[in-house]
Amino acid sequence: MSRITSYENMAMLELSDTERKVLEERFGDITGSFDKLEQYDTAGTEPLVSIIDLGHNVLREDIPAKLLLREDLLKNAPEQHDGYFQVPGTLS
Repeated sequence: MSRITSYENMAMLELSDTERKVLEERFGDITGSFDKLEQYDTAGTEPLVSIIDLGHNVLREDIPAKLLLREDLLKNAPEQHDGYFQVPGTLS
């Protein structure tokens, strides 16, 4: 069983022979890129979470606040019910 056939089974796909061939070539290119990376000595290199070293958190504190009143939000709603937006059902 080829690597593509394994992926095809896991993803529950049915690919044509042409599609399998194209994906096999593309996966070969991707794995070839990783093979090139293995040529470099990365011993002692710290792993990165981000390429930008800020040294501190730039996000704001997560402080809950009521910015708008429910009544103000609902006043332009085409339909509402018990203080909530009423929308058409999406599941049957």
